[in-house]
Amino acid sequence: MKLDIFDYTKSKVGEIELPSQFYEEFRPDIIQRAVLSIQSRKRQSYAASPLAGKRASAKLSRRRRDYKGSYGFGISRVPRKIMTKRGTRMNWVGAFAPGTVGGRRAHPPKSEKLWELKINTKERLKAIRSAISSTILRDLVTARGHILPKEYPFVLDDKFESLNKTKDVTDILVKLGFESELERANIKKVRAGKGKARGRKYKKRKGPLIVVSEASKLSKAFANIPGVDVASVRSLNAELLAPGAKAGRLTLWTVGAINTLQKEDLFN
Repeated sequence: MKLDIFDYTKSKVGEIELPSQFYEEFRPDIIQRAVLSIQSRKRQSYAASPLAGKRASAKLSRRRRDYKGSYGFGISRVPRKIMTKRGTRMNWVGAFAPGTVGGRRAHPPKSEKLWELKINTKERLKAIRSAISSTILRDLVTARGHILPKEYPFVLDDKFESLNKTKDVTDILVKLGFESELERANIKKVRAGKGKARGRKYKKRKGPLIVVSEASKLSKAFANIPGVDVASVRSLNAELLAPGAKAGRLTLWTVGAINTLQKEDLFN
């Protein structure tokens, strides 16, 4: 399959043959496994304090004739702390045990728990190839909500990688027909629920992904454009190509990125 190569002015300057990675079978189930594996490694461990609920002095003797003991009072063997006393008569309150007020938890979360979901290497690579092939399937890209020009999919000229100003890259994307897509990605909504108070008040949309041959200043130029990501072709993963485990992200490849993909036989 061949794709057209466009320059800054949306003029066709050539064609390029796509490498084998773009012919992979579409497998949404494997893509989802790969994305969940990436997300699981980002999860922060959490746990209760080892002393939570254990700070009360609730030692109570059950032996006969021990002072402050509970022998002979006909009460259960729950750990108790003494609140007041009058002679040999104590006023106890249950403490420490899981069933008591302020007591410890029976099975608290442990910080040593491993949240990582493992995935086989060949399966992970197949997921990336499948996500790559889905970026040129117009129906899948449209189903994700992206607004496309009629010429999509196409490839960008290598000169695009040398840009370093936000105004320049924005103007070029508008000329290429992505003005509506940039407006769509700029919309953010207030999140429902407690997340508003936990540093994630807004829900933001994912816009185009620009894949380049190597790290460049282009990522700085796109830093302030909402929803747009820039990635080196060697650092691609399933989550970048299929955010939220939903394949078909609007992806613009440069000629250099496709040549690197083919020359180095990446993800095979």
